[in-house]
Amino acid sequence: MEDYRRLADRIADDIVAGRLRPGERLPTQRAFARRTGIAGSTAGRVYGELVRRGLVVGEVGRGTFVRAAPVPSGRALAEPATGAPRTTNPTSPDPTTAGPVTTAWADGDPDHPSAPVNMELNYPSAPGQSELLAPALAPLLRPDLLTEVLRPASVTGTAPARAAAAALLATAGWRPDPSRLLFAGNARQAIAGALASLVRPGGRVGVEALTYPLVKEIAERLGIVLVPLAMDEEGLLPDAVATAHRSAPLSAVYVQPTLHNPTSVTAGHRRRSELATVVRQLDLPVVEDRIWSFLYQDLAPLAAHAPERVLVVDGLSKRVAPGLTVGFLVVPEGRAGAVGAALRSGGWAAGGFALEAAVRWIADGTVGRLVTAKRADAARRQGLVAEHLADFTVHADPHAYFAWWELPKPWRADTFTAAAAARGIAVTPGPAFVVSPASGTGSVADCVRLGLASAAPRQLERALRTLAGLARSGP
Repeated sequence: MEDYRRLADRIADDIVAGRLRPGERLPTQRAFARRTGIAGSTAGRVYGELVRRGLVVGEVGRGTFVRAAPVPSGRALAEPATGAPRTTNPTSPDPTTAGPVTTAWADGDPDHPSAPVNMELNYPSAPGQSELLAPALAPLLRPDLLTEVLRPASVTGTAPARAAAAALLATAGWRPDPSRLLFAGNARQAIAGALASLVRPGGRVGVEALTYPLVKEIAERLGIVLVPLAMDEEGLLPDAVATAHRSAPLSAVYVQPTLHNPTSVTAGHRRRSELATVVRQLDLPVVEDRIWSFLYQDLAPLAAHAPERVLVVDGLSKRVAPGLTVGFLVVPEGRAGAVGAALRSGGWAAGGFALEAAVRWIADGTVGRLVTAKRADAARRQGLVAEHLADFTVHADPHAYFAWWELPKPWRADTFTAAAAARGIAVTPGPAFVVSPASGTGSVADCVRLGLASAAPRQLERALRTLAGLARSGP
């Protein structure tokens, strides 16, 4: 049987040569095993080796993707020494004939000038977060409580969970009815459950012309057709919904009206009211994604304008942490049965331990303290963007943890992403958010999204300074 590391070398060669580009999804491990005639366990080792080398990244529920990072062109049939710099010569097709060039993706101290900075991932963490979270978890480790919370949880949760979630999600002008709350493992699963309950395979869902990439993955898995809808400086245009529906009926709409990812735009009260009027007239259900809304205070959701039409999705992954999280779904009257059935059939119900931890974190004020800290942190990070990218066209909101950068000409997103990766900085190219090539997104090929949340502040500042210099230098 062929050594799994040699198979990993072949894929690595394709990445180095550009035959596999940053952001491209690899086949599933099962499909790769069938294609190459190897065992599924061997395919897992191949993909694990690629992850170890930093060439790909695996995302739960999405797949394995080529990483936007420098890739070593040399073979890796032996384990490298711990902490040793990785070497590559990206300009030479034959790694045996070129002298080594130390990459910026070195092991060790994350604050070291050569440490990598991942601005693709976007999970905020407040100072002292672990210390805040630990006290509520400690009682759950008692054998009597642990036995109880490790039992399977219902998608309807418990009465304390529904009350706690309703209090957490409440905002100016809107407080969800606890009886209409359902729980998923995370917000991504809540989106999947909502869409699966509303749209049959082959159905059409209207989305902003630039949308959260995971929604494209969910739609593909569910056999749903995404229809790009025009946007402006306040997000989704109501007329675009009506026009698309008249062209061919839509089954639903998915929208991010608060801190839209990637552009950071937020729809005002009037725009939300106009959208509510249109979806009522067209009898269209709406999935409202509010995963980043905790950063934007005192703005009622679209659901406040059309509670009978809107399913609200939210979660704890950004408020708290991605490793132990819960997704929330607020559903209109009469929808709980269908949405709950979709969550159960998809295996998307929340875990009992995570749900109980969430109730305790909400009740003792931990989530509130983390939200306050992260709002301040986002503002500080946006200050760094304003300082270091002041000479460029950057669309950002002072509340947001991301920024949408229109690159100066002649840069294009793909070449800039590759050049940034060569300097140890991973950014997301604009086309990753495009629903379809014909969606009228114009200059998206010249944009990148910067995720500001995951890097330490000193790392982020260094990365922004490096990216600004790169943009000025030209390709």
